[in-house]
Amino acid sequence: MFISNAYAQAAGGSDPTGGFLQMLPLVAVFVVMYFVMIRPQMKRQKEHKALVEALAKGDEVITSGGMLGKVTKLGESYLTVEIAQGVEIQVQRGSVLQVLPKGTVAK
Repeated sequence: MFISNAYAQAAGGSDPTGGFLQMLPLVAVFVVMYFVMIRPQMKRQKEHKALVEALAKGDEVITSGGMLGKVTKLGESYLTVEIAQGVEIQVQRGSVLQVLPKGTVAK
């Protein structure tokens, strides 16, 4: 009396795109995220890897801990950096942030 009858709709044929338009915003968000976040990060990682592989004895570097020094020895995964005259520390190769121009480290 107060409740009307509910009837099911006929299935099929109502959406010719097969639901593709519903997934389009999700795909668009992923594409934007790729070009804004993922791709630049991969590019930075590639540049850092090339920087670490190109290290040579005598390069002046900054480590991730903020130490500034000159590379004195190179190893497979570690390098020795002279931070003051007679003071050397061992750091991982990956902790090198930047290679500085020659003559930056003042004695």
